[in-house]
Amino acid sequence: MGYFNLLLPLSLAWSLMILGSYQLQSSQKQVLLQLRKHLEYPKQLEIWKDHGTDFCYINSSSQVNISCQDNVVTELKIMGHTPAKVSNFEGFAIANLTLSENFSMDSFVTTLARLTSLRVLSLVSLGIWGPLPDKIHRLFSLEFLDLSSNYLFGSVPPKISAMVKLQTLKLDDNFFNDTIPNWFDSLSNLTFLSLRNNSLKGPFPSSIRYITTLTDLVLSVNEISGRLPDLSGLSSLNVLDLSENKLDSDLPALPRGLVMAFLSNNSFSGEIPKQYSKLNQIQHLDLSSNLLKGMPPGLLFSLPNISYLNLASNMLSGSLPNHLNCGGKLGFVDMSDNRLTGEVPSCLSNESGKRIVKLGGNCLSTQVPNQHAESYCTELHMKRKQSEGRNAAILVAIIVCILITMVLLALAFLTVCRRYCPRGLSEHHLLHKAVQEDTVAGFSSDILTNARYISEAAKLSSQGLPVCRSFALEELNEATNNFDNSAFMGEGSYGKLYKGKLENGTLVAIRCLPPSKKYSIRNLKLRLDLLAKLRHPHLVCLLGHCIDGGGRDDYSINRVFLIYEYVPNGNFRSHLSENTPGEVFNWSERLAVLIGAAKAVQFLHTGVIPGFFNNRLKTHNILLNEHRIAKLSDYGLSIVSEEINSTGGKQRDHESRQMIKLEDDVFSFGFMILESLVGPSVSARKGAFLTDELASLNSQDSRGRIVNPVVMATSSQESLSIVIAITNKCLSESWSRPSFEDILWNLQYAAQIQATADNELRI
Repeated sequence: MGYFNLLLPLSLAWSLMILGSYQLQSSQKQVLLQLRKHLEYPKQLEIWKDHGTDFCYINSSSQVNISCQDNVVTELKIMGHTPAKVSNFEGFAIANLTLSENFSMDSFVTTLARLTSLRVLSLVSLGIWGPLPDKIHRLFSLEFLDLSSNYLFGSVPPKISAMVKLQTLKLDDNFFNDTIPNWFDSLSNLTFLSLRNNSLKGPFPSSIRYITTLTDLVLSVNEISGRLPDLSGLSSLNVLDLSENKLDSDLPALPRGLVMAFLSNNSFSGEIPKQYSKLNQIQHLDLSSNLLKGMPPGLLFSLPNISYLNLASNMLSGSLPNHLNCGGKLGFVDMSDNRLTGEVPSCLSNESGKRIVKLGGNCLSTQVPNQHAESYCTELHMKRKQSEGRNAAILVAIIVCILITMVLLALAFLTVCRRYCPRGLSEHHLLHKAVQEDTVAGFSSDILTNARYISEAAKLSSQGLPVCRSFALEELNEATNNFDNSAFMGEGSYGKLYKGKLENGTLVAIRCLPPSKKYSIRNLKLRLDLLAKLRHPHLVCLLGHCIDGGGRDDYSINRVFLIYEYVPNGNFRSHLSENTPGEVFNWSERLAVLIGAAKAVQFLHTGVIPGFFNNRLKTHNILLNEHRIAKLSDYGLSIVSEEINSTGGKQRDHESRQMIKLEDDVFSFGFMILESLVGPSVSARKGAFLTDELASLNSQDSRGRIVNPVVMATSSQESLSIVIAITNKCLSESWSRPSFEDILWNLQYAAQIQATADNELRI
């Protein structure tokens, strides 16, 4: 009895420990509830509405399944009702078919990506619509992804190529309509790839040939065109379905282990390769509705495992051999609507009753029903040969005409150039030469003179912002009382800064750039016009510029002024510690500022073509307006300033320089995050701190002596850990630094975790 009394509490404690170890994390539970909201509360997820439900222990059904491991969700499957599919989807919500117009695919995936331990994700027939965003790659642990039977359109996101653990990728029955990707070989573990029934265009992706793990390849019902390459290297391939596309080459070699091949409804030409007679594992072969000619290899019919052979609706001709042998498993043969003549071999005779044989629409012997006269097939054969001869002659004539036209155009171009191009260097050439020599900006003359290169993101971001204009020097003198010392605000690497007041009462900040002999006035105006097109809510707005030429020639510049909106609430650095003049920000406020700055830098990198890099990111360059909205200042000035950071001279190619500059911004931003964690004092001990103390942030015991006390008192450990992790990545070796998309995502995730923690404290 004593043993029993001791064993009972131990057993209860052990049971509670086990149950507790599988209790789903609160953050994961919040993500699932947000997903239910995004999906507009489908009936399948009604059981989730009870917030006390332990999601890991909900009974699985054919429509919903959740699996958990170590307190996190590892498998999520949701199957909706399959509605009638529309034939043409134009990218807008459709009542009773898609989710409402309020649905945001970008927000949905952002929420979904917080389930970072997901290995299996299946969201089928849920009415999800919109382009599939690149951030889907944040589900880096995924091994199985199925988003079939939805309303996804646009391109298949390139960053899926980074999901190296992926084994199954199914995007069937959607509306993807861009070029089919050619990066599938990056998915070294991929076994099942299916993009059936979309509108993908372009050539067959050659990268697929190198995925030796692939067992199933389904790309049917698309618009893939051109040549189909040799696929014999796909040693693991069992199923190949490329039917209903626009492929128009000869049939390629196929892997010997192939079991099922569907190549119908294309425009394959030439003869059926003899290599197909060696496909000893093939069970189902469909080559119907193509342009194949000649006679199929006789051994094709006697393959040991073949049960289905469809060669209908081609241009096969000639007589079938009388001694043709058929395999014992061959149960269906369709060779109708070809140009076959002569007698029918006994193994294809319907008299045996062993198999279904369709031979109608040929010119076979009269004993076979539904045949044409033999002359019909012969005439068509002759006409086809004559047509091929005429086509060859026409093709030669077209090639000759094209060559003659090209020669004439080249001569005309040379004549025009000699007649109209001035002897000296034109301004366009000067612009081009100046840009080529600019190792930081790297902008071509076409980009500097063509506003089309500013992305739609820039146009959308500029809504509600004032138009940039040219200022007269007299206006600036009046605004600053002739640049009186009372208007002086400070001086940095990009020149002096003054505060001014325009005639209409608008307060402005005026940056006086150092004089430059590098650019002519026209060249500089082109650069300033490009800078003026950078409009974003988190960028200090450039209101205009003034070029003081000193009254001299077009190639002399005395001073350049940039006129910005005045941002009244100081800079971010002044709010980071008790020793600074501003009100000290808590952790949530610091995160809000960093998120705004990250959005600005991400726009500078990706919102314009080419991106603006090397933006001198510092906490005192992040200004705060009256609503405490962060605005990045002194961005993009490398395009007009001679104050340039060298990255290695002319030997570096443009791409290498651009990558280095991008990484410089990532490193600088990481250091800004570090200042937000520790305080401005870190900048004074930069080198030593990074090498000796940064690693200590990963230890909760050491954080107390390093992290700013205000941050420690107002942050949750989970939120703080997320930010510390991304900071470490930003300050790591250049090859492993994250993108700004990753930085922004982590900061937003940390802010959401912190908001949840703050709400729980209020309750």
